[in-house]
Amino acid sequence: MKIAVACDHGGLALKNVLLEYLKKNGYEIMDFGTCTAESCDYPDFVLPAAEAVASGECERGILVCSTGIGVSIAANKVKGIRCAHCHDTYSAKYTRLHNDANMLAFGQKIIGDGLMLEIVETFLNTEFEGGRHQRRIDKIKAIEEKYFK
Repeated sequence: MKIAVACDHGGLALKNVLLEYLKKNGYEIMDFGTCTAESCDYPDFVLPAAEAVASGECERGILVCSTGIGVSIAANKVKGIRCAHCHDTYSAKYTRLHNDANMLAFGQKIIGDGLMLEIVETFLNTEFEGGRHQRRIDKIKAIEEKYFK
């Protein structure tokens, strides 16, 4: 599975832990930055990562900033992205099962390394349930068609 990864300066340390985990577990990674602790703007890194997921170049994406809020908002502006801001494994499991989320967002100032890795594992290893949930995803796609022109 190919994973798009991006962060701003506020998420760099957690992103580096994430990258090590993904490499160790055999995932293919596209790292969209940032790679320094120098102050930067998260939309500059989130947009290409979200576009890679939306286009199918990457199957899933994981984003990190200080809170996870900004990166999730930015990613969700890209048509086809369903980015979930999760800080527990239950939410990560059900955002995949029921929402077919294709991106995950974290806040480095909110979550520790160990819990983040458990959430990532859950997110990457849970498949979309489909069924009645597909109807809801189709309605989300219709909203995108109406407003994302």
